[in-house]
Amino acid sequence: MLKIIKALASGAAIATLTVASAQSQDHDLKPTIVLVHGAFAESSSWDAVIAHLTKDGYVAIAAANPLRSVASDAASVAAVVRTIHGPVVLVGHSYGGPVITEAANGNPNVKALVYVAGFMPDTGESSLTLSGKFPGSTLASALAPVTLPDGTQDLYIQPSKFHLQFAADVSDDKAALMASAQRPVAQAALAEPSGAASWKLLPSYMIYGSADRSIPPAVMQFMAERAHAAKTVVVDGASHALMVSHPGEVTALIEDAASAR
Repeated sequence: MLKIIKALASGAAIATLTVASAQSQDHDLKPTIVLVHGAFAESSSWDAVIAHLTKDGYVAIAAANPLRSVASDAASVAAVVRTIHGPVVLVGHSYGGPVITEAANGNPNVKALVYVAGFMPDTGESSLTLSGKFPGSTLASALAPVTLPDGTQDLYIQPSKFHLQFAADVSDDKAALMASAQRPVAQAALAEPSGAASWKLLPSYMIYGSADRSIPPAVMQFMAERAHAAKTVVVDGASHALMVSHPGEVTALIEDAASAR
């Protein structure tokens, strides 16, 4: 009997050590970076950022953002997050900001939120209400609406205005490709009120350009200050597409969020 008890005790000790080791390894895992594009962009807009992150040893996923509604888009991203073992940093560009804000809710492995020229809405706010909070956006005059069979509207940026409006600090050739590959956003998604503001519970980070024509820099400063962002970076002269034009600065902020304890 004594031998059996000793064997059981030894087995329990080994199991405890195994669990503790696994927990320690989980704690030491580098977070997976989930990147969420916004309106008028698509997943390849993160290519240069992904290259930097991969070089630095991170796993990065450019999640598909349907651009249909905040709630359903967030559900799509949240489903991706739930497949990931270990911590996650959610990164959202532009309209991707409201999406990651909602997607973080109910996903305890999300450790931080990074807003790349992104909206950081409080409960009940929308992309439209925030963009009009301060003057400076010229986006409305650059849009080209397309009426869908169900009577709703999709919004594109007119190709001839895309470069100046969205990506002024990107080369002509690159901006032309981006304009051709842009994905439309449902007009209703931009007006949809946001749910619970997860940035009130999670560390948040903000980076934006001083020459952004789509979201006024004053709006992003306001949101970062309201959220008491852990770190805010303003890239002088950068456009709305700073993940394309300034991937190094964007990557550095993401890695700051990922490495923070």
